Amino acid sequence: MLSWIRPPAKTMATSRNILRFTEAMRLVYGPFDDLSEDAARAWIAPENPGAGGHRGRYLWTDSFGVVNFITLFKETSSPIYLTFAKQLVKTVHDVLGKTRDGTARLPGATKEEPLKGGLRIGKIHATGSDCDGQYHHYLTLWMFALNRLSLATGEKEWNQLAVQLAKAIHPHFVGHKNGHATKMVWKKSVDLQTTLVPREGHLDAVTGFAVYRLLQRTAEHLHGPGTLSSEIAHYRALMGRESANSDPLDLGMGLWICHFFRDEDWARTLESQSLEIARTLLNHEHGILGRDAAHRLAFREFGMCLGLECFGTDGEFKKGAEAVVDFWQGYLEDSEDEDLRPITLVMYAAALIPGAFRDGYLGRG
Repeated sequence: MLSWIRPPAKTMATSRNILRFTEAMRLVYGPFDDLSEDAARAWIAPENPGAGGHRGRYLWTDSFGVVNFITLFKETSSPIYLTFAKQLVKTVHDVLGKTRDGTARLPGATKEEPLKGGLRIGKIHATGSDCDGQYHHYLTLWMFALNRLSLATGEKEWNQLAVQLAKAIHPHFVGHKNGHATKMVWKKSVDLQTTLVPREGHLDAVTGFAVYRLLQRTAEHLHGPGTLSSEIAHYRALMGRESANSDPLDLGMGLWICHFFRDEDWARTLESQSLEIARTLLNHEHGILGRDAAHRLAFREFGMCLGLECFGTDGEFKKGAEAVVDFWQGYLEDSEDEDLRPITLVMYAAALIPGAFRDGYLGRG
């Protein structure tokens, strides 16, 4: 273990950070914490304010939303936040698990197996260069959110849904030849039949490898033997080309994935590269902290902070991550970019209190 790494802290967050965390979530999901338990059970995640995207839903933002609600449950011991997490999941499945007009489930899905058609990204536009479709890295993040909900509630059905989604989307994103995995693609059409971006996502293979193992581990703990062995083997065969880069979000999400399997060789390699780059990015003279806000993207930097916190960095890294979060504090509510505001707010909350993004925070399973 490197000298600047320590195990993740298990202490509860400060009340000041909980207030900031909750307010950020309110700005995205409305005044949810004013509701009674009965009202929470009928709560539908709003379109406005909302996660952005099509009909108020955006899969990356809502993935953070679910995990953040679970964090609020653990930090406050109030079960109402688990109710909000469940209701948000149901809303996402009802919107992004259906066609854009909301009249039918995505191809392959049924009432009994609602995620067999995958989940839409939630892009505003149906066509064009930034059109709706399905992203592998968004789908694996949603699987993780469902998995954390199972661990938080002890209810197996959420992880079963994650496994269902994992098995459904895998053959569409992973190419095969003679029974061997050969490549991955980054973006598919809404119906998963057309490849929209044929290149491989930077961390898609390693993220699939890690998240599918987490799903399988929980499956074995809560609802019988796991069923993802072949998919995990495919991802493992495609790993080895990953390397850290200077994009703060990529760097942070790479560290986040590594921290679940920090003792494995692939994680040690990616972690070492990532921390060296993070040292440069957090340099007060030449790094991002010396740049004007107009030339930075807050949510990408919050991703880096989340990864550093989950990995358990100390010293200069912890101070640097705290400085990044503090820098953006005054910009959050007055952001002029309405499209990025929801994703920025939920990732700000997670950077403040990583909570359920951390390994071991909800126990093992």
